[in-house]
Amino acid sequence: MSNAQATVTAYLAAQKKTANKDLAAEWTLIEELYNEKLWNELTIKLITFVKHESLQDETALLQLYQNFIATFETKINPYGLIQILEVVVDNISDKQEAVEFLEKMKDKVKICDEAVWYLQVMQGNIYLTNLNDLNATKKIIEELRDVLEEAGNVTPVHGKYYMLASQYYRRVGKHSEYYRCGLQFLGCSVDNFPKEQWPQQAFFLGLAALLGDGVYNIGELLAHPILESLRNTENEWLVELLKAFNTGDINKFNDMKKIWSKIPDLAAQEVKLRQKISLLCLMEMTFKRSAIERAISFADIANETKLPAKEVEFLIMKALALDLVRGEIDQVAGVVNMSWVQPRVLNRDQIVGMAGTLDTWMGAITNMEKLMENRAAEILTN
Repeated sequence: MSNAQATVTAYLAAQKKTANKDLAAEWTLIEELYNEKLWNELTIKLITFVKHESLQDETALLQLYQNFIATFETKINPYGLIQILEVVVDNISDKQEAVEFLEKMKDKVKICDEAVWYLQVMQGNIYLTNLNDLNATKKIIEELRDVLEEAGNVTPVHGKYYMLASQYYRRVGKHSEYYRCGLQFLGCSVDNFPKEQWPQQAFFLGLAALLGDGVYNIGELLAHPILESLRNTENEWLVELLKAFNTGDINKFNDMKKIWSKIPDLAAQEVKLRQKISLLCLMEMTFKRSAIERAISFADIANETKLPAKEVEFLIMKALALDLVRGEIDQVAGVVNMSWVQPRVLNRDQIVGMAGTLDTWMGAITNMEKLMENRAAEILTN
């Protein structure tokens, strides 16, 4: 019997002596799987077993790894191995040591890209949460960004990565990046995200949507079920404010000021918020008009946006520069001729409005078709 085998045998024998009969039975099953070399079944069992309350101790988990798992770690699925070791690492008190432990594991799982990515995300979480090393966290996020985007398909690591990235961007105050990563996380892992954390995540995402530079597709968040978690909470008002922004409803924005101004981040950025909702109002005005009614007067824009007439042209130029709309300004006539508005996720009312526009368009086509038929008959008879 080799030294490694002797170590495993002695370790398992000691664990089976526990007074807890159920726990002893678990150890017996693990021993059987090990002796039968059923590595896949053993991996699946250990993924759940390491979370057993009797093992939630640094010493116990390190002994489990050193005396047992380490003897066959190269024989099991690398990703499954990292899932097991995640619990071990979480219980290591010296977090710098935990990072170094993970670094040593990279060579052992390098045959599996997902396992290596998973390791890096775990290191990033330790740097961010425990060591407060923002530079090291940023480095990992940037290293993994392109790799994961080029992966070709969504892996289990994507959701973990987007959660890490969103937490980092929230910490450093980058609202746009937080918003985008937060939505990507929800697209990957919302089913595994604890329900009790939904209201907080929804609140942070809502604030980021309002404060983020370049975030004008608020309908994407409004369409997500996570916002329902704010219903009947103290932050329910945020859903209504997001709806106001999505439709460019400046009157509602003003009416709600006494509520949203209680949030320091929003109150401090009132000028920025007014500029954003004015741009969204212009987009909504363009969207609602048919293709033959898109010559919008400066006066109409001033009336809808509640802006002074002298600021309207600047608003239009900013919208054009951001590619939110496309068109040409006629300064002499005081109008802007819109030809395009940036696509967005629409709410039901907006979809109904678009359906009405399509019905009008189809009616015009039908009338033109009938006119051509009638004129063709005249030409043929002549």
